[in-house]
Amino acid sequence: MDGAVVGVVLVVALALLVLRSGMRVVNQVERGVVFRWGKALPSYRHPGITFLIPFADRMRKVNVQVVTMPVPTQEGITKDNVSVKVDAVVYFRVTDPVRAAIEVQDYMFAVGQVAQSSLRSIIGKSDLDDLLTDRERLHEGLALMIDSPATEWGIHIDRVEIKDVQLPESLKRSMSRQAEAERERRARVITADGEFQAAQQLANASRIMSDSPEAMQLRLLQTVVEVAAEKNSTLVMPFPVELLRYFERATKRLDQEVEKNEREAEVLNEGLKAGIEQIAAVADKFGPAAELTAPREPAPEPSAPVERP
Repeated sequence: MDGAVVGVVLVVALALLVLRSGMRVVNQVERGVVFRWGKALPSYRHPGITFLIPFADRMRKVNVQVVTMPVPTQEGITKDNVSVKVDAVVYFRVTDPVRAAIEVQDYMFAVGQVAQSSLRSIIGKSDLDDLLTDRERLHEGLALMIDSPATEWGIHIDRVEIKDVQLPESLKRSMSRQAEAERERRARVITADGEFQAAQQLANASRIMSDSPEAMQLRLLQTVVEVAAEKNSTLVMPFPVELLRYFERATKRLDQEVEKNEREAEVLNEGLKAGIEQIAAVADKFGPAAELTAPREPAPEPSAPVERP
């Protein structure tokens, strides 16, 4: 009797040990791929406690969390022949644990290599301006390039982002000068636009004041009031604009008279010169003129001195 009890106890203990050796725990973030006699079962084990056949089954756990993989810096030449260094980051997760376990030896290493080659390829197909400004389109194209082979491995690429674009120092200085020139151009355009608008408003105001002379007087009085409100010792005397215009007109008339006198003097000089030339021509025709000289009276002889007694 005692021997039978001992045998039953041994059998039960052996069965518990066998069950214990075949019991596995799958975490919430994992999925279990079971290989039975070296062949993968079509279905994977879900999180919780699972049992395997001792000495026949072997389970491999696959993490299904989103993996953040940094892509090392890749150096390449853009489409417009600029040498740049670009690094990126890839977000992916396993969607089919069975294929991820049997289709590729190390899916982490495989995704990293595909990401590096795809990043170099996207650098060569893009311009520098696209790398700096149109990154959303590049992210989509890069994710599509990596996702194409990764889908066959049971991996889904959630997102790919370019982190940093390193430019040569000479190109950075050129871009900074270009940005400064662009800012200066915008400032000058804004200033010129403001001057143009101010000139338009002043022209409109001048037309209104020319139609209403009283408006000019009111404006002068308003200026005097504004200056007097500052409580300083400055004395402002409005100078009539009409007086300036009178001086301007008088100056123009004086200039016209001077020009007229100069033209008359030129005409007179030309007439006198023509007369002299005619006289000279007549003299040459009739011969040299006789010189008319008046006879000189002889000088009186000196008288002898008179002696006085």
